[in-house]
This record gives sequence, C-alpha cells and structure tokens, in this order.
Amino acid sequence: MRALEVLDTGILTTVQDTGRFGHASLGVGASGAADRDAYALANRLLANDDGAAALEVTFGGLRARAHGDLTVAVTGAPCPVTVDGRGAAPDSVLYLPDGAELRLGPPRTGLRSYVAVRGGIDVEPVLGSRSTDILAGLGPQVPGPGTLLPIGAAPRAFPVVDLAPTAPLPETEVGLRVVPGPRDDWFTPEAVTTLLSSPYEVTGRSDRIGARLSGPPLRRARTGELPSEGIVAGALQIPPDGDPVLFLADHPVTGGYPVIAVVVSADLPRAAQARPGTRLRFHT
Repeated sequence: MRALEVLDTGILTTVQDTGRFGHASLGVGASGAADRDAYALANRLLANDDGAAALEVTFGGLRARAHGDLTVAVTGAPCPVTVDGRGAAPDSVLYLPDGAELRLGPPRTGLRSYVAVRGGIDVEPVLGSRSTDILAGLGPQVPGPGTLLPIGAAPRAFPVVDLAPTAPLPETEVGLRVVPGPRDDWFTPEAVTTLLSSPYEVTGRSDRIGARLSGPPLRRARTGELPSEGIVAGALQIPPDGDPVLFLADHPVTGGYPVIAVVVSADLPRAAQARPGTRLRFHT
C-alpha cells in the first residue's frame, strides 16, 4: 500500500480538500483548505482531481516518509523543502522514492503550505469531505507522529509542467477588498471610515477559525445585541471590545455580533496567508 507516514507535524498539519457543503442547516460549516488557490495549484501540478485531499501545514515543520514511490508538490507559503536532506523546489513536481523523507522548514513569508500527493490522501470522508474542521471536530483526525496516510490510485492524466511560477506573497502588509455590511448600519460613519483607512494587525490569537485583529476600535452606533444569524468566510465580525475578527475556513455558521463588512472570496487566500504581525488594509 502506498502511504505517507507523518514523522513530525510542526505547529499544525491537517488534511484538507475543497470542503463539505450543504450542511449549514445542521450547524456544519464548509471547512476546506484555507488558501484554496495554493491547494488547487498543488493538485494541478500533479494532474490530480480537483477535490483530491492534501496536507495543510501551518508554518512548516512537517516531516514525512514515503511508503512506496510517491510524486508530490509543495505550494503556498514558500518554505525550505528537502528530500532526504537535498534541497528541492516548491511549486514543482517532486519524486519521493520508497523510504525517502520529505521536510518542510519555516516559510520566509506567508503562513500555510500545502503538500499534495499524486492520487490524493485517501482517508475516509465525513459528510462527503476529507477536510478536518477544527471548530466542529469533524473529518479525519489531526495527524500526529506515526500517522500513516493512505494514498489513492494515481489519476489517468499525467503532469504537464515541472514548475509553476507564482507571485511572491506580501511580506508585511496585505490589501483585502471588502463589501460593506450586512450590519454596517450598526456602526458609526466614523467606524466605517476607520476600517477603510487604518491598518489592522493580525495577532497571535489566530487560527483556522479566524484571525483576531488589533487596531483602532470600531464603535457601534447602536446598543443591544443581534439575534444569531448566518456567518460566511471573510466576515469581519466586531465583538463589544471593537477589535475585528476575520473569519476563515473553519468559521462558525452563525454569530451574534454585527458584521461590518465581508472580504470578497477571491481575496481570502491572501488573508489565510497573513501571519501574526502582518498588517491588513481593507478597501472597497
């Protein structure tokens, strides 16, 4: 059986695919890869099916051993990659002979890297997806040292390129487009102006659920609280302390604090790569 044995996970390594959809009425969110662009690129490099499961690695630290000959690709946050101690290129097709060890170091920029294997990681799906939802506790168990991840059958198609050029990730500041609302009327006009003119910094209290931001407080124009309502990825929810929370892949499906704006979906991959200390600027 072909498999990838996890030797070390770094801060956090999870199995992710495109996510599970259609279960919000049950309180189950979509989850899936936080940086969908980097995840999709890894699968395209290997000619995998679009929804093949891969590993999402937070800030490097992954060590894994090939059981059987494997073909892999590493994308996302650009990190040092080695195969049996020899340097290898990210965003390229890499060959792992049986017994070879793959290592990912800490990325120079960005936060999340993706390791796809030709054939996909063939763990058991839950509600139609192989994604691990950290908030809901659904999906495959988070891998630990010694976890053996089975690899599926290789697709009929073959890779057509060896290397994919990618744009560098921003190092200190990320611009994100937003759509105001749905509850921007709960805030003063000055609060909306502040959101669109001031930088907000990603704090260490961030994860796959959301990024907690620090910056100028966003004051409400109304008192009281909203009934719980639906939340989407990219929502900027404002708790009573005025510091925004930018919801990411494992966000809750409902929330009671007002949402002042929503980051457009095309910009969410950049948001997912913003590490603590990165400044975010929001604009329409």
